[in-house]
Amino acid sequence: MHDAWMNALRGRFLVFDGPDGSGKSTQLARFVAMLESQGLRVCEVREPGGTHIGEQIRDCLLAHSHEEMSVTCEMLLYMASRAQLVEQKIRPALARGDVVVADRFVSSTLAYQGTAGGLRREDILEVARIACQGVTPDLTIVFDVDEDTAARRLSPLLDRMEAKGRAFHARVRQGYLEQAREDPEHVAVIDATRDPETVFADLLDILRTRLEGG
Repeated sequence: MHDAWMNALRGRFLVFDGPDGSGKSTQLARFVAMLESQGLRVCEVREPGGTHIGEQIRDCLLAHSHEEMSVTCEMLLYMASRAQLVEQKIRPALARGDVVVADRFVSSTLAYQGTAGGLRREDILEVARIACQGVTPDLTIVFDVDEDTAARRLSPLLDRMEAKGRAFHARVRQGYLEQAREDPEHVAVIDATRDPETVFADLLDILRTRLEGG
């Protein structure tokens, strides 16, 4: 099963993203397991977090005790975690030729703090330019779900971001879809309302097509 397109993933940076409840983390775990079973070296990271410093920032961002946090503060904290992750994990892994697979990246900040939170896209991208040091994903895969489907899938124990309400999450979804419309070469959308097997098959088809130049 070790097809040529899988070898083409070496040294590539993929982001799995989407609204809370999209199932992206489940698909990411399955994808990483498949690559590792084929002998590929994978660097799997999550945002916010992925480093000792980043995990402390994650606790700060997602705790309900920090409800007063401004959206600008949120954005800067996500970027701070991201800066550490890029320097400590992502850049070295890409240099080794690993497949880097991230659970969220700048696309999340654009959707949550940008489209849904009201921050200007240009300001977010300027901070990202500093935080990411020129490291950008080869492809961001957005797992798209409507608000009803997402709500059914979420744990009742919501973190601070998950608990922001239906209208907020509707704007988040639109933010992701806007990114895909604006940059279809680097952002792909998968209908994640369907069963996990169908979603995973779509994921592999997208990657195979793009890596084989189809």
